[in-house]
Amino acid sequence: MRTMIKNVAIVSLSCGIAGEPFVQFEVEIGLRRLKEYGLNVRFMPHALKGMEYIRDHPEKRAEDLLAALRDPETDMILCAIGGDDTYRLLPYLFDHNELAEAVADKAFLGFSDTTINHLMLHKVGLRTFYGQAFLSDICELGPEMHPYTRRYFEELITTGGIREITPSDVWYGERESFALDQVGRQLPARPDHGFELLQGPPAFSGKILGGCIDSMYDMFNGDRYADMPVLCRRYRLFPDAEDWKGRILLLESSEEKPTPEIYRRALEYLGDTGVFDAVSGVLAGKPMDETYADEYRQLLKKVIGKPDLPIIFNVNIGHAMPRCIIPFGVDAVVDAEKQVIRFAE
Repeated sequence: MRTMIKNVAIVSLSCGIAGEPFVQFEVEIGLRRLKEYGLNVRFMPHALKGMEYIRDHPEKRAEDLLAALRDPETDMILCAIGGDDTYRLLPYLFDHNELAEAVADKAFLGFSDTTINHLMLHKVGLRTFYGQAFLSDICELGPEMHPYTRRYFEELITTGGIREITPSDVWYGERESFALDQVGRQLPARPDHGFELLQGPPAFSGKILGGCIDSMYDMFNGDRYADMPVLCRRYRLFPDAEDWKGRILLLESSEEKPTPEIYRRALEYLGDTGVFDAVSGVLAGKPMDETYADEYRQLLKKVIGKPDLPIIFNVNIGHAMPRCIIPFGVDAVVDAEKQVIRFAE
């Protein structure tokens, strides 16, 4: 059982934007908020070297992750942001069992392309936390972090875990500008309507695993990076069907707002792995700006093709704001009627 988090290490495992001069005012906002919580914060050595350096040096990204895991003082590893090529860390983490030998029981928090890092850490037995990141959430340009987002972040740093998730009463559209003049500007809140049971029994249980459906699509489709499916197969990154048995699959879509055709193909790739024959249920995140929400609802039911498999839609997780935090690898009970997801610890 983890306890209160005191020391936070920030890593850039995908995109290096946190090191660019044009976002330093955001970084300062986030650092101030973290320090107000009494947290000791440090950026790992390469985390602020900028987009070009981070893109060109996956081995240094891996080095930062391994160093943070090995550091006995670090309680939480916080991802600066997502991106799209963290799969390139695979050889530097697995060729000589580097990740397995470095792994320690620390809180690891990130989302989006960080899905790939969550699956890496799953391979070596680390339970992780999905749903928020430094730039995306802690550095929110409004007067404060979104209250719903803040609630779960505060729970994680004060208790070391998440006990239950309930829906947000509101949601926010995508921020159109991240310029300096946006500091202090609150996004308009729109009413939300809770978890939606699309099909199947309203209550089910299992350990949750998954993440961004766009990232999982790229694990099987080489249109973005031709070598990504090759490396993912080589290192057996996507869990096999036996590992998915009894788990709950989490799916959420990115700011790229994948077209219904891409969403369908992603579900078909996942179906080919046998995951839908193995899991006890599916949780689907709220799409950003509710784009393609109706199409995604229909595709989840049609492509999965198992009317008795529970599917819950509109969970406040992933790219749509605000965001909760979901623990991976912890026993969870989902109850759509009571509008709650509870965790064993």
